Amino acid sequence: MNLGQNTMKETLEGKVWKFGDNIDTDVIIPGRYLRTFSLDDLAAHVMEGVSADFAKNVGEGDIIVADWNFGCGSSREQAPVALKHAGVSAIIARSFARIFYRNAINIGLPVIVADIEVNEGDELRINLEEGIIQNLNTKKTFVIEPFKKFMLEILKDGGLVDHYLKKK
Repeated sequence: MNLGQNTMKETLEGKVWKFGDNIDTDVIIPGRYLRTFSLDDLAAHVMEGVSADFAKNVGEGDIIVADWNFGCGSSREQAPVALKHAGVSAIIARSFARIFYRNAINIGLPVIVADIEVNEGDELRINLEEGIIQNLNTKKTFVIEPFKKFMLEILKDGGLVDHYLKKK
């Protein structure tokens, strides 16, 4: 599913948006917007259930940092799609709902299981291959498990479908 962002950059950089526990898919993209096939319409309402101004203020490359159980709730694929189309380059959380995690990888949106100390608005630099997250404001470095080669290939190709088509 190419969302207009073919490949993931080697290093991701962006501003932090912080969220808490149990951010469910209905908060990420409320059900009343699921009838649209427009990615722009989905992105215009992303996270509106928890942050009314998020969609208006999120910038290309921004990064969500959350606590436990991000993406719980229904298995709607529109949730990671809306986040990616809005410009989110990665999501870091202490844990993810299994289906959300897989849906995100399938569309080429990096999801990182980690517990890091950041403030809203901090700038992060992420290197998935080396397993390093740097907070550019506090100069703290967090070491995470590097992504496996096959996962990086899927992300760099823009998602599972594009990766498969590239391999054919």
